[in-house]
Amino acid sequence: MATLLPPPKRIKLTHGTAQLPEKNSEPAQPAPVVVVQFVSEDDGKSLGPAVNLPADLTRDALETLVNTLEGSLGEPVPFAFHVPLPQPTLASDQRPDGNAPTRLAVMVNILEDILRHPLSTYTTEDIITIHCTPQSVFRVRPATRCSSTLTGHSSPILCASFSPTGRLLATGSGDMTARLWNLDSETPSHTLTGHKGWVLCVEWEGRERMLATGGHDGQVRLWEPIKGVAIGDALKGHSKWVTSLAWEPIHINPTSPRFASSSKDCTVRVWSTKTRRTEYVLGGHTASVNVVRWGGAGKGVLYTASSDRCIRVWDADGGKLLHTLKDHAHWVTTLALSTDFVLRTGPFDHLGKKSTTDEEAQALALERYKSVTTGHPEVLISGSDDHTLYLWNLFPSNHVDVSEDKGGKQKPVARLLGHQSQIWSLKTHKLHTDLPGHMDEVYCVDFVADKIVSGGRDSAVKIWKH
Repeated sequence: MATLLPPPKRIKLTHGTAQLPEKNSEPAQPAPVVVVQFVSEDDGKSLGPAVNLPADLTRDALETLVNTLEGSLGEPVPFAFHVPLPQPTLASDQRPDGNAPTRLAVMVNILEDILRHPLSTYTTEDIITIHCTPQSVFRVRPATRCSSTLTGHSSPILCASFSPTGRLLATGSGDMTARLWNLDSETPSHTLTGHKGWVLCVEWEGRERMLATGGHDGQVRLWEPIKGVAIGDALKGHSKWVTSLAWEPIHINPTSPRFASSSKDCTVRVWSTKTRRTEYVLGGHTASVNVVRWGGAGKGVLYTASSDRCIRVWDADGGKLLHTLKDHAHWVTTLALSTDFVLRTGPFDHLGKKSTTDEEAQALALERYKSVTTGHPEVLISGSDDHTLYLWNLFPSNHVDVSEDKGGKQKPVARLLGHQSQIWSLKTHKLHTDLPGHMDEVYCVDFVADKIVSGGRDSAVKIWKH
């Protein structure tokens, strides 16, 4: 009788999939141990005794070890590591390539970058000297960090504005004072006293020679920012509080630019800094004028927005009404121009060049304005309590005399919905940055090329840097 063999074992199924028997894998070879001496790249001194390390120790672990030797674990410093290649001593050993590297950087570990490198002659029997170069700490700090918290105001901060150069900051508060801050040292510079009510708005002249403030007392005051003293007495004319200020652009008037102030009394006043008197008053609004902007098209354009749901556009040269825009269904509370940044910074750019004459300042400011508006005219965006934004293109040709311009679109180019209270990227249409830090409501923000300032109910000024 023949012997019957038992049937083969059934393969175990796991979640409907056959589980094959594991193959015996070869055990991993342990990494060799090398002797390492860490030295400073700055002075060549050793950072500690030579240590035995596994050759596959990661670069991050090496960085932690060096910080331990330096005693800086509390505030670790990033390091770059490299090992110099031995210099050839015989003529026959000279490398044919004169551009051959003289050092090997440690990017992964010593095993991969040093021992297995084709140009390396190091073995596990050698003492490997690793040169450590500290890196700049600011290069690894996250963007949009809060670099400083400036305290001094005793009441909520209601307005803030960077100077055209970005080196000074002005803030207005409910404590009836305005303050100037030096942003190079991030310290207070001057306290401006004189208003008899809350300081509701601050605005810099385009060449940083003057600062204008408007208050709940209905007065406008001019200040000399270097010394922090008032220029004359208060400018009186408004019967209610001042809501907004705007300076005439430097490329239109570099010598003695005028400025405009809007008020709860339904008027806008244009002031001369020469005579310190009102040149003319813009009436027509039937409710509070919440904001005024001074545009750079032609000889200058004034845009005013009011709680009467209207936006009015005026010729700044003589105060002639050009357009009345009535598309909003509620109070119009904010206006912004596509040219706001170049208008407020005037002749100053990122190169830091300073103009010495009025003509030079005007030429630089005009060049910057034209570079922004060439092919893209100055456009206006308005925001309202009807939860919408409107985009307006009133002067398709920026270089015409607006006092004679009877055309222009009086209907908005676009209606924008879905406003959010965070910083959004216009390229990706996604949330760009969230800046936490204030302990209470935030009332004002402003920015220049590399800084953002915010102020609010907690009476603190916060400087954010990229």
